[in-house]
Amino acid sequence: MVDAILSPILEQLTSMAVDEAKEQVRLVTGVGKEAEKLTRKLRTIQTVLHDAEKRQIKEETVRLWLDQLRDACYDMEDVLGEWNTARLKLQIDGVDDHENDALVPKKKVCSFFPAASCFGCKPFFLRRRIALKMKDINETLDDIAKQKAEFGFAVNVINSNERADPRVPSISLIDESEIFGRETQKNDLVNKLLCESSEEQKGPCVISLVGMGGIGKTTLAQLAYNNDDVKNHFEKRIWVCVSDPFDVFRIARAIIEALTGSAPNFGEFQSLMQHVQGCVEGKKFLLVLDDVWNKDYSKWGPFYNCLKNGLHGSKILITTRDETTAHIMKSTDIIPIDLLSEKECWSIFESLAFFGKSMEGCENLEKIGREIVGKCKGLPLAVKTIGSLLWSKNTEEEWQNILKSEIWEHKGIERGLLAPLLLSYNELPSKVKHCFSYCAVFPKDFEIWKYKLINLWMAQGYLNEKGNKEMEDIGEEYFNILASSSFFQEFKTDGDGKVYKCKMHDLVHDLAQFICRNECLTVKIHGGEESIMSSFEQKKVLHLMLTIDGGPSAPIAIWNNVKRMRRLRSLLVEGGDYSWSSKVLPQLFDKLTCLRALTLETHGGYNFIKEIPTNIEKLIHLKYLSLASQTGIKKLPETLCELYNLERLNITSCNHLRELPQGIGKLRKLMYLDNEGTSCLRYLPVGIGELINLRRVTKFVVGGGYDRACSLGSLKKLNLLRQCSICGLGGVSDAGEARRAELEKKKNLSDLELQFGHLRDGDEEQAGRRENEEDEDERLLEALGPLPNLKRLEIYQYRGRRNVVPKNWIMSLTNLRDLSLFWWRNCEHLPPLGKLPSLESLLIYGMESVKRVGNEFLGVESDTDGFSVIAFPKLKELTFDYMEELEEWDLGTAIKEEIIIMPRLSSLTIWSCRKLKALPDHVLQKSTLQKLEILWGCHILEERCRKETGEDWPKIRHIPYIHIF
Repeated sequence: MVDAILSPILEQLTSMAVDEAKEQVRLVTGVGKEAEKLTRKLRTIQTVLHDAEKRQIKEETVRLWLDQLRDACYDMEDVLGEWNTARLKLQIDGVDDHENDALVPKKKVCSFFPAASCFGCKPFFLRRRIALKMKDINETLDDIAKQKAEFGFAVNVINSNERADPRVPSISLIDESEIFGRETQKNDLVNKLLCESSEEQKGPCVISLVGMGGIGKTTLAQLAYNNDDVKNHFEKRIWVCVSDPFDVFRIARAIIEALTGSAPNFGEFQSLMQHVQGCVEGKKFLLVLDDVWNKDYSKWGPFYNCLKNGLHGSKILITTRDETTAHIMKSTDIIPIDLLSEKECWSIFESLAFFGKSMEGCENLEKIGREIVGKCKGLPLAVKTIGSLLWSKNTEEEWQNILKSEIWEHKGIERGLLAPLLLSYNELPSKVKHCFSYCAVFPKDFEIWKYKLINLWMAQGYLNEKGNKEMEDIGEEYFNILASSSFFQEFKTDGDGKVYKCKMHDLVHDLAQFICRNECLTVKIHGGEESIMSSFEQKKVLHLMLTIDGGPSAPIAIWNNVKRMRRLRSLLVEGGDYSWSSKVLPQLFDKLTCLRALTLETHGGYNFIKEIPTNIEKLIHLKYLSLASQTGIKKLPETLCELYNLERLNITSCNHLRELPQGIGKLRKLMYLDNEGTSCLRYLPVGIGELINLRRVTKFVVGGGYDRACSLGSLKKLNLLRQCSICGLGGVSDAGEARRAELEKKKNLSDLELQFGHLRDGDEEQAGRRENEEDEDERLLEALGPLPNLKRLEIYQYRGRRNVVPKNWIMSLTNLRDLSLFWWRNCEHLPPLGKLPSLESLLIYGMESVKRVGNEFLGVESDTDGFSVIAFPKLKELTFDYMEELEEWDLGTAIKEEIIIMPRLSSLTIWSCRKLKALPDHVLQKSTLQKLEILWGCHILEERCRKETGEDWPKIRHIPYIHIF
């Protein structure tokens, strides 16, 4: 994993030498000389890293040696970051780099940095300071190099970075739904949950599943929890991931939220307990407490007493590794979870390791595979992990290497149970190892959002661009490698089947903590948590996650400890109470100058950050800043624009933020500006047009009548955009301005929103009365196209009437998959959207002038040669919502003309169409239709489609899912 840090450093040192040579700068301060020394030493050390990484598991001295090397590499990263930032500042400020020469007259030298430099020293001394820091690191590396010779490391035959990327199976292969074994235990558990307890039982019965980590306790509990009989038996089911510590506040809130749909902000435990008691009163519930470690009955007793208010027959199911915990929590049934049999283990292994292999190949490898399975000791997680690893290996030699690995003998952690995980970890590419160990910053049982995780990897520099590949795409690849290696589980997917959230098994989390050597720390603050933080060696902590769980201000001792973590690279704060921020943030910004990622997010908070301190400019390495949902912020300081390395700024739902800094054009590395939900943000500064690296801006506000506001033409240079939402188009009357945006040149633009609403204060009525507004919107829309690479498009409040949508728009959207049209108030006929060849999802909302949908909607006519043509050839989901005047939907003529209509339609939703008399028979009777929803405000359709009594019921009874509200 150290190689993942070292390799980029070598690249930067080489680049520095090249740049210096090009500029013909005389390095009187010794920067070049020190850089050359560093390069030679690091290259020598790099040749033995592969052997060192393997030996660290069994040799503590090697592990300590790698720790020293890693610390030196981090120091070098910071020095190079400071150097590169200084150069970037020069470039952005428009000063000739040749003035950087140390031999020019002193007057010129002093001018090459502005006086208010964020680097805290006179420009003349920057090179000398960098050289001195490099010299210190060189001296440290001298000692590390001497120790290297004593270990007798083997020199790498192949650099680990040159190893080909492993094959990555699909996520569906990893998220294994079939459960091998446990059938008897599952039935036994379900029966225990369903059986009625004796009348003498006071309070809910407690059942505990007890077994070692990775044995399948949670899986068994999930099987029972989702059993249909269990679902029908209990009025309420609640699942809480407890983990360690047993946080009574979090558990109580989770129970209340599951029962009521919202979590209270009570700061007092007594109030929470009373609320829990009231919520369960008279209800027959099943409460699952997963992964419990508690050995203190005083924490469990108050909970259990509150839960006695539930209806007789309520049950509590606990999973724990420790039988003592089961007894402390007054379990009436303790079910030990045994190891899987050899036959069951082989079934799991075979389904993964031999997937897609030929019969002959499987026969040659089976004997070795059975020996490997025997070493997994009956643990499902171990078998699954090693099976996933061996899927990518096809030779007997590769399988023998795994079988004979010394790691199987490692007894240091979890009684050797991590051996299969360590083997899989060692097979990961070096850069992916780094990404995996970072996951230790999250607490156990934490739901990890994939896109946030990739953002954090990016901020730490783990995702270096490869050719034309975007860093986000590389992050997706690394995530899939970890998923395919069984390091992630419990995937949640979106409508397209893409994973957006997952978890890590406890044992996998233990491995990540072991690998990262106390670099990652998680602390939950609800009083008395200072001891957790003080027990860690503060100089080692690089990544810290703080969860502030309601209540009063975070204890000051916590922040004193945080301030001492000078090398901190990630500070991830989540909570609801930021009353400490005005005093603490300036101090943190003064001390934590190595930060790469800073999140100050709130979820349902009541004390928000009021302002961001001006000394945020000191965080010169910062790449990722998130202030999501901080509704107290009205303005961001101009000094934010001194963060030249910032790649991602998240101000989502900062709905009182009125303006962005005028100097935002200096943030040349900014790639993602997430600013949706900023309802008070009425314009963007004109400098936004200089951010040529922008990939996404979720609210590009144009015009607004402000002198310093950007225009639609400011989009011209932003040719790397992938996603953009353009707001305020209703205030743009010049189609030439739209053409100057040159959207057609943005070949990567796949996701676009166009909002024709007018955003200037007090102008809504004036915009509504504007003459020729229909013509202007039509010309404007036409000038914004064509956009052939779009995959998703939303258009709001378009006021065009004639021709509805310019013809070239429809013809150009050949790759469009998802289309939504909102509030087209002048539109009397739907556009001919049936022409779109790739469209899969269509939403029509609030078309208040549309009274009839007919053949014009299909946009096609029968072929002149007598062949059938297809309208909406790939459409799967269709929704009509809030079509208040729609009376008729008739496709009769098209059917007679032999036009094939929506051959793949699987979901049809009609919502608030109060005048619609009927749905086309041709659509209702489709064999492909799997879901029909007729929701609020469709009274006529409700009667026609009502079960058994409605006249259209015979036409729809074949549809698997029908929901009529």
